[in-house]
Order: sequence, then structure tokens, then C-alpha cells
Amino acid sequence: MIMKKKIVVIPGDGIGKEVMEAAMLVLRELDLPFEYIYMEAGDECAEKYGTPLPEETLQACKESDAVLFGAVGETAADVIVKLRFELETFANIRPAKSFRGVKALYDNVDIVIVRENTECLYKGFEFEFDGVAETVRIITKKGSERIARFAFELARKEGRKKVTVLHKANVMKKTCGLFRNVCREVAKDYPDIEYNEYYIDAACMYLVMDPWRFDVILTTNMFGDIVSDLAAGLVGGLGLAPSANIGEKHALFEPVHGSAPDIAGKGIANPTAMVLSACMMLKHLGYVEEAIKVERALEEVIAEGKTTPDLGGNLKTMEMAEEVVRKLREGLRA
Repeated sequence: MIMKKKIVVIPGDGIGKEVMEAAMLVLRELDLPFEYIYMEAGDECAEKYGTPLPEETLQACKESDAVLFGAVGETAADVIVKLRFELETFANIRPAKSFRGVKALYDNVDIVIVRENTECLYKGFEFEFDGVAETVRIITKKGSERIARFAFELARKEGRKKVTVLHKANVMKKTCGLFRNVCREVAKDYPDIEYNEYYIDAACMYLVMDPWRFDVILTTNMFGDIVSDLAAGLVGGLGLAPSANIGEKHALFEPVHGSAPDIAGKGIANPTAMVLSACMMLKHLGYVEEAIKVERALEEVIAEGKTTPDLGGNLKTMEMAEEVVRKLREGLRA
């Protein structure tokens, strides 16, 4: 008897609920040995229970095989950022890949951003006194080595050729200096992978002018947050940007976009990022073949223009998901 994987599903707020419904339609079509456990978190949860992240939700996440997360609004720092810390998901992976049929700045872009997920300014050590505000940036040798090794292992596993480290060690000599130096040392253990580095500001320019010089980007928490959104803009926007948060024991998967209250309830949210996040979860759990089938079905749907309005189509969120399911069924019959 196959033991079912426990998947905690947190739709959240706004379009999080809508894109999650779409992703679940696709996942259920695969008929995998998963047990889906729905839990609450986010702005609406805070209004309902007085807390955006109930202890029951946190505990369920800790006992799960994976967490599939939609989106939250103003409570993001108290929900998704806290979950990353609580689950110790030290690696944030954010692919930025071009899709045939999507009007974007560039074609044939295929970058993976590996972002340290538990340190840096997002630790939240902030102080204010007498008109002066202060934030403490935390970078450790252990955290830097762990994420650097993760990035090189990912490059090797996916057959990628280069890891580029982004930092600002010319100004933040201690924190960025430590991160850069550790990355350089780890790179010596991977002679088969090319290593180079850029200052973060120059890297942003190079991403806009020549994104093909990047393969795997390795950087710190806040820099990674900013650069991953920039990279998403190169290939068509946040609606196409999935992500994974991976730790030694836990894993959480989420689209990069937020709850988008301006379009919430209209049924026109692009489900692509959520579906691709689910595919990252499938690969993490060992269902690589199933993930690739979904990715290919989604790519075909997008190429045919059967998309939501943000990509130039006229379909509703669930209609686009239904097209993906139809493609999956056609593939099974082929």
C-alpha cells in the first residue's frame, strides 16, 4: 500500500484562492497518492481569528510533506515570511523562463535565481529611537555555505553551466564580503561549473541588456527578492513566475505574485505561476514525469493563445486551467 503524501493547501487571500482552485483542478487530474489538507492564513484569516497564521496551520505545515501556498495581502510578513523561517526553508528558487506565445522583452531566456531565504535584512531586526531607524543585516558563514552549495548542486543536477553570484561587497564589506568569500570557496568544489560574480547594481543592468549571460544566479535574501521580480519582467510578468522554498525537512511552493486585490473576484487571474509552482512541488516529491507533462500541456495552451487577459487572451482563470486539463487528457490518449 502506497502511503499518501500530505500536502497542506493554503489558498490565502484575493487571487490566491482563484489560482489555487485552478492548480488543484490540474493536480487532481493526475490522480496521485496525495492527501490535500486545506488550512487558513492571511488577511481574511486575521480578521476571522485575530491572527494571520494560526498555530493549527503552522503545525499542519510542519507535519506535511509539502505546502502549496496561494497568496496573501498585507499580512505577508506575518505569514509567508514567517513560514519560511519556521520551516527553515533556506533556499528560495525562482525560475524565469520565456514562453512561446507570450509577448515579452526577450525570447529564449532561461534563468534560475537561487536566493538565501532565512537571513539578511528580512530577519526583521529593526529599531527606532529619537528619529533614527536602524535595521540589522545578518549574514552567516553557515547560511552562506549552505545556499551556495545548494545552488551549485542545482546547476549540476539540471545540467546548467554557470553560477553567478550577486553582491555589493565593495560597500557592505563585512556582510556581502562574507557571502562572496564563502561562495568563492564553495565554487572550488565544483570545477565543472563556471563561476563568476557581479555587483548587484551592474547585474540589474546586465539582466535588462543581456539576460543570456546568466544561467544560475546566487544571491542574498533581499537582493534575490528584487532581482527575481526583475527577471520575471523580462519574460512576461509575475503571472508566469513560480517559486519553491526548500529546506532540509520541509518545502513550500508558491507563485511570486501577490493577492492582487484590484482583480480579485473577477476570475481573470493568470493561473500559470501557481500551476508551475505545483509542478516544482511534484518534482521535489519525485513525480518528475508528471510535472513535465503538466508543463508541456501548459506551454501548448499558452502558445495557442488560450490564456487570461494579462497574456492577451480572453479566458477566465478556470477556463485556462480546463484547457491544460484537456491537453493532459489528449496526451494520455496519444
